[in-house]
Amino acid sequence: MTAPVFIVDTARLTAAAPGAVVRLDGAEGRHAVAVKRLEAGEAVTLTDGLGLGAFGTVAAVHGKDALDVTVAELRAEPEPSPRITVVQALPKGDRGELAVETMTEVGVDAVIPWSASRCITQWKGDRGAKALAKWRATAREAGKQSRRLRFPEVGEPMTTRQLAPLLARAAFAAVLHEEGAEPLAAAELPTAGEIVLVVGPEGGVSPEELAAFAEAGAKPYRLGPSVLRTSTAGVAAGALLLGRTGRWA
Repeated sequence: MTAPVFIVDTARLTAAAPGAVVRLDGAEGRHAVAVKRLEAGEAVTLTDGLGLGAFGTVAAVHGKDALDVTVAELRAEPEPSPRITVVQALPKGDRGELAVETMTEVGVDAVIPWSASRCITQWKGDRGAKALAKWRATAREAGKQSRRLRFPEVGEPMTTRQLAPLLARAAFAAVLHEEGAEPLAAAELPTAGEIVLVVGPEGGVSPEELAAFAEAGAKPYRLGPSVLRTSTAGVAAGALLLGRTGRWA
């Protein structure tokens, strides 16, 4: 079984070296001691979630909320290439968190919440801020669970108009659509830069949105013979892209 992952600030990791001892405390320390019940000698991975990781073993446990880790190896994970960003329309209920969780586990690099015209759910005021915080917390916890050193970014919510510049500067931009003339599995993909994938809401992407995205350079592509829920389409398409670009090689 791979070692559990805990988050520490970047400064602690950059100051560490093989043989050094790093203190894990606060909420992460309490989770390691009280929930995971780690003991001296057990393997641990520490990360800042930005690509830097320290691999080591528990040297000592202090009370119920702290432990020391002796570092055996430091590793800096390079920036992913090509970078894969999923623009996720806001689903109903907790399906948004499910989408973020599973896309994180698959290996997507960034998620941008999108207020599509046909979204039943709309993020406004405090409700929107809380929903965004949940998405970000979900990405953080799923990043730990899936043993990632670089957690996905969850950006600020965007409107269709705000998405246009992102799509225009992407190396490849696609909109998942059941009536797409070309399958995503056959699309010509770049070896570098950013791939941006737009996933519509349960009600589908409107003709006006499709036109706006096409003007920005994002063509519609079909994923497969079946129609997936918005909360699973990004996961399936992300996996396809990660495999086809060699990220999973």
